[in-house]
Amino acid sequence: MATYKQSGVDIAEGDKCSALAYAAAKKTFDARKGLFGKPVIQDGGFSGALDFGDFYLIQNCDGVGSKIAVADALKKYDTLGYDLLAMVIDDAVCVGAETVSVTNTVDTNKVSAKAIEPMMNGLLKACKEQKVVIPGGEIAELPDLMKGNSWNSTAVGIVEKKKFISGKDVKPGDKIIALKSKGFRSNGFSLVRYILKKKFGANWIKKKRGAKLWGEVVLTPSLIYSAALLDVLGRYKKPRKAKVKALAHVTGGGIPGNLRRVLGDYGATLENLIAPHPFMLELQEMGNVKDAEAYKTWNMGMGMLVISNDVETIEKAMKKHKIPMQVIGEVTKEPGIRLKSKGHFDGGKMLQFG
Repeated sequence: MATYKQSGVDIAEGDKCSALAYAAAKKTFDARKGLFGKPVIQDGGFSGALDFGDFYLIQNCDGVGSKIAVADALKKYDTLGYDLLAMVIDDAVCVGAETVSVTNTVDTNKVSAKAIEPMMNGLLKACKEQKVVIPGGEIAELPDLMKGNSWNSTAVGIVEKKKFISGKDVKPGDKIIALKSKGFRSNGFSLVRYILKKKFGANWIKKKRGAKLWGEVVLTPSLIYSAALLDVLGRYKKPRKAKVKALAHVTGGGIPGNLRRVLGDYGATLENLIAPHPFMLELQEMGNVKDAEAYKTWNMGMGMLVISNDVETIEKAMKKHKIPMQVIGEVTKEPGIRLKSKGHFDGGKMLQFG
């Protein structure tokens, strides 16, 4: 049975280190006491917030992770810009923020225009679609440290204080809406690569899956939700069209790990999940990845969760942006997350996560 830990990633240790990093970060907050830009404490939040008077300045950072290892092997870099942008601006929109700009850093063993040009062209295209600018970046050639490439980004956004989404209004009975993904996005790739390498060998990227190569299948670019959600939330100084109580970007930790971050003392029951993509179910079968492990590691077909009772308004905006969605469950008074699996092994069974 393949697990994320077996592939080299320890989620529990990662969560512990994230908590240690945020604890250290909070100790810097006093440095701005009485000054412009005082930080807002958000344990479990998706983005950092700084008080700028009438609005909060939002900052966060992330990267494409080991998905770029697939791009390196296939020499195909043109879609990674969507993954990079999605990772940061879909975190920012979770607090209601409109991302204004992103910077990016490429660390590489060897600078090559054949990689950099399609990477930047893809990011350019994604940024123009989402109305985001790129004020700068950095490319570092590190032959002694890198085997291939690494690509990370920092986003800067803005949200009016009255429109800041903290999750404090979440209550039992609130509807939970899932927005469909196109693929794995940029999380869980160590397990994806581990399974495919074990099944097909080192050259798995060029093995066929129907009309596509497996490398092309797993490189499916991320669907970015920010602009569509901002149609509902309202960009800066624009009116809000619906009451959205919380948003959870499904990144590392999968469905339970990220939904838990916005529920406070409550729980959730999810009985109407969007079906995982067929290639996710195939990978489950190949690697004997149990459903609970899959839902903790991958997005399983759902890239963003929205807690709101204004379903019709949100559905109208998602249709405009061609993003499939459905109500998958609701918030419960009982803690913990229960989901009716649509995975390969335990489809139809209710899985329990603490």
